[in-house]
Amino acid sequence: MHRPGSRNPLSAAPAHHHTLPMDWIAIISGFGIGAIVGMTGVGGGSLMTPLLIGVFKLNPAVAIGTDLWFAALTKVGGSVAHHRHGHVDYRITGLLLAGSLPAALATVALMHFTGITKGWASALTFSLGIALLLTAVTVAYKQLWHALGLRLERWLPERRRNALTVASGALLGVLVSLSSIGAGAIGATLILLLYPRLPAQRLVGTDIAHAVPLTLVAGIGHATLGHVDWALLAALLVGSLPGIWLGARLTRSMPERLVRTLLCLSLVTAGLKVIH
Repeated sequence: MHRPGSRNPLSAAPAHHHTLPMDWIAIISGFGIGAIVGMTGVGGGSLMTPLLIGVFKLNPAVAIGTDLWFAALTKVGGSVAHHRHGHVDYRITGLLLAGSLPAALATVALMHFTGITKGWASALTFSLGIALLLTAVTVAYKQLWHALGLRLERWLPERRRNALTVASGALLGVLVSLSSIGAGAIGATLILLLYPRLPAQRLVGTDIAHAVPLTLVAGIGHATLGHVDWALLAALLVGSLPGIWLGARLTRSMPERLVRTLLCLSLVTAGLKVIH
C-alpha cells in the first residue's frame, strides 16, 4: 500500500509534495466529504482514509493519523450543537469513553513500544478494510439493528448493559486507533443495539459526543508517531466546513434511501480495494 521507494512503510509523507493544484484537490475533496457528513452524519472518516491513500498517495498510517484529526476537528461543531439541543446522553457517553480512551491509549502505546514495522503497515491496512466493510453493513441494515436491540433488551439488565457499553467502547477504541474508522456508524450501531429506545437525535448526539474525545486522543497518539500530514489536513478542513453546512441543508431534499445506498456502495468498493 505504501509508495514504492519509501524507506519506511509508516514514515510520514513529506509535506513538500503539495503544489497548488494538489491543495485545490484537497479543498474540493474536503468539501465533498463534508457534504456527505452533513447529509448522512456518517461516512466522513470511512471515505476520507481511502481517499488519502488512493488520491493523495499517503502511507496507510499517515492517512489514518490525518483522518483522525480531520474527524475530531470537523465533529466538534456538531458535538456542541447537539449539546445545546440536549441531544447528548452523558451517562452513555461516559461509559463508552471509560472503555474507548484506555483502549486507544493502549493501542497507540503498543505501536510506540513495538517500533514501526512492515507488520504494523499490513495490520493497519487490513483493519482499515475490515472497518470499511463493517461500516457498510451497519449503514445498510439500520432497521435490523433496531429490531435486534429491542429483542436483546429483555436479556440485558442495567448492570450487564453498563458492562457491555464499556466493552463496546473498548472495541471502538482499538478499531478507531488502528483504522480511524468506527467512531461514527459502527459506534451508533452499538449504541442502538444496547439502547434501542434512545430517540434518534439523542443517539446521533451521543455518538458524536463520544467520537470527538476518542478521535482526538487517537489522533494525538498518531501525531506523536509522526503520522499526520498537517499541510494536507489544513486544506481538507478549509473545504469541509462549507461542505458540512451545505450537506446539512441538502438533507431535506435528498431521499435517505438513495444517500444510504450510494454510501454503502462507496464503502464496500473502498473496503475491498484496501484489502486487496
